[in-house]
Amino acid sequence: MLDFYELQTDEHTQIAEFYENLDDDRLTTTQCTDCGEIHFPPRIVCPECTSDDLEYVNLPHEGELFAFSEVRGGLPLGLSEHDVPYVVAAVDLGPVMLSARIDDAAYDDLEIGDPVSLKIVEIDGPTDHERVFYRFEPKEESSA
Repeated sequence: MLDFYELQTDEHTQIAEFYENLDDDRLTTTQCTDCGEIHFPPRIVCPECTSDDLEYVNLPHEGELFAFSEVRGGLPLGLSEHDVPYVVAAVDLGPVMLSARIDDAAYDDLEIGDPVSLKIVEIDGPTDHERVFYRFEPKEESSA
């Protein structure tokens, strides 16, 4: 739900490609080319077979709410009282389930199973480097 890497470059993290892909509006993760397992968050070694032969694969940009809660206090580093309340959720994307912040929605307006769409955001931080991370927002209903 939060980005803990101050710098998202090759020299600072071994999953820099994840952030490069996010910056290109692509949500990706790693898949082991030996056993086929898909992992989230991205890994540098497969936790199933211990292979380091992994490749980045695209994840869907749409999913549904599996579970959610509202954060009202006990804020993580970098957030202020102006950032609460906000919704966090387990989002089912099909191949993986991940945790994410849900923007543009109040807790009382959401239900399990609601469709959500990927939202890439720029995040502020302790460095002057540009950084991005993922969130989701309620999927807009299309009019038929």
